[in-house]
Amino acid sequence: MTEPADLRTELQTLAQELQVAAQQVVTVNAQVRELEGSLEALQKQPKERPVYRQVGPLLLEVEDRDELISELRSSIEKLQQHQRRLEEGEQQLRERYEQVVEQFEGSA
Repeated sequence: MTEPADLRTELQTLAQELQVAAQQVVTVNAQVRELEGSLEALQKQPKERPVYRQVGPLLLEVEDRDELISELRSSIEKLQQHQRRLEEGEQQLRERYEQVVEQFEGSA
């Protein structure tokens, strides 16, 4: 049987890891929403109006709008895949945390 002090330490570690994982999910989700908003705005922009992309401190006119749309879609897809992996990791941490809580309560 694991000592209560060891379980307490593991609980603290898992709680910290859960907090970090949850923040990462929120951050990636915000990035996805931002890119989706950019894509939507780009698709609503009339074709005759110029579109600019920030490159460092500069704004440069986009030559190939379709390529930019494709890049945005690809970035969204990659971030969504990353978000799913983060959510799976967070769920595994949550399950382990709940197991350790049960062990800790049983040893007290």
